[in-house]
Amino acid sequence: MPLPSTLRALLIATAAAVALSGCGAVDRIENIGKAPNMSGLADPTTQKGYQPVRMPMPTPPVLERQANSLWRPGARAFFKDQRASQTGDILTISISINDSADVSNETKRSRSNSDSMGVPNFFGLEAQIPKVLNSATSASSLVSTTSAKSSDGKGTVARAEKIDLKIAALITQVLPNGNLVIQGKQEVRVNYELRELTIQGIIRPEDIDNTNAISYEKIAEARISYGGRGQITDVQQERYGQQLLDVLLPF
Repeated sequence: MPLPSTLRALLIATAAAVALSGCGAVDRIENIGKAPNMSGLADPTTQKGYQPVRMPMPTPPVLERQANSLWRPGARAFFKDQRASQTGDILTISISINDSADVSNETKRSRSNSDSMGVPNFFGLEAQIPKVLNSATSASSLVSTTSAKSSDGKGTVARAEKIDLKIAALITQVLPNGNLVIQGKQEVRVNYELRELTIQGIIRPEDIDNTNAISYEKIAEARISYGGRGQITDVQQERYGQQLLDVLLPF
C-alpha cells in the first residue's frame, strides 16, 4: 500500500534533517543529560586543517659577530632572556576588547517610464496594418507602455562587544624573519555549559613585554574566537529545519 503524500513528505523532510545534522545530532543524542566533553591535549600542528604559515620575508640580515661581548643582540638583561622565543614556548595573551558600533542608513529609489510607438507613414504600407491586425488598430499608435517602480530600504546596526580575558598561547612556528606564529585554546566548563576561547596569529618577539605577555592588538592576522557549546547554547540555536528554510526560501 503506497504511503500518503503527506506522510511521504514528512519522512523525506526528516531524512533530510538527519542528513544535514550528520554526526552532530548523534553526538547530541548520546550526550543527553551529560556535560559537554572537553578536548584532550594535543599538538596543534597535528590537528586536521592545520597549515604552516607562510608570509613574505625580508632579505636575511648579515650577522655581525662581536668578539668578547657579554651582551647578546636584542637581549634585555645580562642573564638569559626568559621571554618566549622558540617553538613550544608559552606566553600570555591579554585580550581586552570594548567595541561598539551604531550605524543607520536609508535608501529611497523611484522610477517611472512612459513609451509609445507608431508608424504614421511607412512606404504606404501603414494602410495594411488594420487589415493584418484588426480594424481598431491605428498606425499612429501601435504600442504604448508605462511602468513605475519605487523602493524604500532602511537599515540599523547597533552592536556592542566587551571581552576581557587572558589566555596562554603556544609558539607553533618561528618564521625565517624571526616572527612567531602562536596558537592557544582555553576551555572552561561550568555545569553543563562549555566556554571555548581560541586565538592564533603572528607576533614580533620585540612586542613581548618583560612579563612574557603581549596584548592582542599587537597580533598580526589575529583570529580570536569566543564561543561555547552546551545546553544553553543549544536552546539559543535555531533548529536544523528552520536554518534550512532560511537558506532556501527567497522571501
